[in-house]
Amino acid sequence: MKYIDEYRDGDAARRIAERIAAEARPDRRYAFMEFCGGHTHAIARYGIGELLPPNLRMIHGPGCPVCVLPIGRIDQAISLALERGAIVCTYGDTMRVPASNGLSLMKAKARGGDIRMVYSAADALKIARALPDREVVFFAIGFETTTPPTALVIRQAAQEGLKNFSVLSCHVLTPSAITHILESAEVRDYGTVPIDGFVGPAHVSIVIGSAPYEHFADEYRKPVVIAGFEPLDVMQAILMLVRQVNEGRAEVENEFTRAVTPEGNLAAQRVVSEVFELRERFEWRGLGEVPYSALKIRPAFAEFDAERRFGLQYAGVPDHKQCECGAILRGVKRPTDCKLFGTVCTPENPMGSCMVSSEGACAAHYAYGRFKDIAVVAG
Repeated sequence: MKYIDEYRDGDAARRIAERIAAEARPDRRYAFMEFCGGHTHAIARYGIGELLPPNLRMIHGPGCPVCVLPIGRIDQAISLALERGAIVCTYGDTMRVPASNGLSLMKAKARGGDIRMVYSAADALKIARALPDREVVFFAIGFETTTPPTALVIRQAAQEGLKNFSVLSCHVLTPSAITHILESAEVRDYGTVPIDGFVGPAHVSIVIGSAPYEHFADEYRKPVVIAGFEPLDVMQAILMLVRQVNEGRAEVENEFTRAVTPEGNLAAQRVVSEVFELRERFEWRGLGEVPYSALKIRPAFAEFDAERRFGLQYAGVPDHKQCECGAILRGVKRPTDCKLFGTVCTPENPMGSCMVSSEGACAAHYAYGRFKDIAVVAG
C-alpha cells in the first residue's frame, strides 16, 4: 500500500536503529517525550522501544485528548443528559471515561440519558435539525486537529438560525501544555523528569504548522522534531533528536514534511479564530489548571455555548486515589508503576482515562507490552 508500507519496512527500521545506537553517546542518557498519544501507540505497537539503546528513554506525554479530559467536564455532560433532558453527542472514546459516582457517559446512557456516539461534529448538527423540539449538545473535545470542524458547525448553526443546538467546548491547546510541563511549579511539585527534547505531534502540526514550537527551542533550549505516526517516522525523529542533542543544537525540525508546513492550514486557523477565543484557565487531568490552554466560544456565538445556555458552573473532581494516570500523563511514571494496571484496570473495565482511549499510554502498553513484562518477571 503506497505511502504506508514504505514507512513500515523492517529492514529500514533496523538500519535507523543501528544509526541511533551508533550515534547515541554511551556516557550520557537521553530522554525524549513523545507528546502525542498517536506516537505512544506507534512506539508500543511496533516495538520501537526494543530497538533503542538502553540509555535512551521515550517518555509518554499528555497528548491524548481523552486522557487529559478532567472528571468535572464529563460530569457536566452527564448532568445535561440526566438532569436537563438534553441529547448529548460526543466521540466514541469519550463515552467510557470514568466520571463521578461510578458513572461514565456510557453508564449514564444506560440510566436513561439520551447520549449518542457520533463520528463528527456534523453528525450532531444533523440530529439537531431532525429534532427541533429537543436540545442537542455536542460535547466537543480534542486538540487543534478536531477544533476546526467544531468551529464550522457552530458557524453553520448560526447561519441556519438553529435554536436547539449548542456546544460544550473542551478543546485544548498543545503548546500551552508543553510550556506547563517545562516550567510549572505545580508540575515540579508533583514530580517530573528531565526532558532533552520532544517528538512533536503530527495531525496537530498539520493545522497549526511548525512555527509555534520555535518558542521551546529558543527559550527553553529543547529541540523539537515533528514526526508522522508511522514507525519509520518516529524512529527518524528520534535519530534527529539524538543528533541535535549531540551537537548542542535546539531547533525545530520537520520530519513530517509530506504533510506539515511552517504556517500550517491557514483556512482552518481562520475559522477557529472567528468562533473561538482563549480561556484564561482550564483544568487538565494530570496537569492541574493550565493558563491559556483551552478555547471557549466567542460572545458573537454565545447562543451556541452550552456553558452559557445552561448556566453551567465547573467544579473540579479528584481522580481515583490509586490511579496513577496523572503521573503517567506527566511522564513521571510508567503504566506498570500503577498498582491497578492490568488487574483492576483494563480496557474492558478502565479505572482511569489512560486506559480508556486507544491512544492512552496504559491502553497501548496493555495491548502491546504487558506480555513482555510477564516474560521479564518470569525470567
